[in-house]
Amino acid sequence: MTDRLVLLGSKGGPALRPGGPWPSSSLLEIGRRSIVVDCGLGVTRGLTDAGVSLKALDLIFITHLHSDHVLELGPLIHTAWTAGLGTKVTVFGPPGIGYYWQRFCQAMEFDIEIRIADEGRPDLRDLVSIVEFGEGQVAEERGLKISALRVDHPPVTDCFALRFEQAGQSIVFSSDTAFFPPLADFAEGADVLVHEAMLEEGIERLVAKTGNGARLREHLLASHSFAEEASRIASDAGVKRLVLNHLIPADDPEIGEADWIAAVRKTWAGDLTIARDGLVVELSSAKAAPGEETA
Repeated sequence: MTDRLVLLGSKGGPALRPGGPWPSSSLLEIGRRSIVVDCGLGVTRGLTDAGVSLKALDLIFITHLHSDHVLELGPLIHTAWTAGLGTKVTVFGPPGIGYYWQRFCQAMEFDIEIRIADEGRPDLRDLVSIVEFGEGQVAEERGLKISALRVDHPPVTDCFALRFEQAGQSIVFSSDTAFFPPLADFAEGADVLVHEAMLEEGIERLVAKTGNGARLREHLLASHSFAEEASRIASDAGVKRLVLNHLIPADDPEIGEADWIAAVRKTWAGDLTIARDGLVVELSSAKAAPGEETA
């Protein structure tokens, strides 16, 4: 298994539009572990398109409980179960993730029970371990170390950046956050920083399309980072590569990759990747796959 990061869903927010990208989910393959980070709509198809066997589902991390990060968690695990999952899956998430899983299983009780009886499947509820975490060290096993930092994403309190370290490599996910200087310390020296990003010139058009104008605009400005701010974090942290992800807006025809690059280059001169669904970043050298790198 080649160490890689696959950006399965690259847009910020839960709304879907014709021809547009899918909400937040990523695949991190490192140290022979397959790790799913967030489970927005489309994560199951994204994983299969990336060549991942759902039977091999291993570790899942949820950064916070906004729907564009957790909506397809239950369906992903259930689909893996119907595909032949027979080994334990561990789900790490903020407080409340256990309640989500319990209620999902209750909603699917008829299907789960009848497939156990009719198809001889193991009980899905026995295959999933739930770990609720807070700030600090989350887990350390088989050389893989995961730590969390509470970030600034009002009104959500339990929203966490995640740092994965394995055999000298380090990958940091910002989660959703306003500009948050402590994140630079958390991401210090990382090989890859995956940071959310927003472009100011697209906000008004996005608000007009989505509705709930003033309140949505207020949320975006209070709870998310502009691309220039993401690049400041990358610069202060001294990371090797910055990956802009969870793009807001991600489906505006008047905004292209060049606009994101121009915004970042004001404060970041290092290696840069602008996310799109299915994009692969090879981690052995923190380089994008051929044809996927931007400068």
